[in-house]
Amino acid sequence: MVKRIVTGAHYGSRDWLAQRVTGALMAVYIVILLVVFMTGSPVSYAVWKDIFAQGWLRVATLMFAASLAWHAWVGMRDVVMDYVKPDGLRLALQVGIVLLLAGYLAWAVQILWR
Repeated sequence: MVKRIVTGAHYGSRDWLAQRVTGALMAVYIVILLVVFMTGSPVSYAVWKDIFAQGWLRVATLMFAASLAWHAWVGMRDVVMDYVKPDGLRLALQVGIVLLLAGYLAWAVQILWR
């Protein structure tokens, strides 16, 4: 009987692709935001509020936040799986990371649609 040892990040191409897609989405959002701020008037609270009053930018910002959370999750999960050997500690760290990222994403939704 062969004893199977669970090690490292074994999620393969799905997570590799997720990292690339989320990274590309975040890069596109940053370029769009730079264009919006460079072509407009000097940034003040009123300008900031007017820019984010547009629905498409709120949706784009939410997509950015979700992409950032997913990107961070894949990266942190892989680091934890590679370097934290005790199973209980690894699980606790992964649950903590998921809760923290979910909290940040919920906070972003609250900020965008409050």
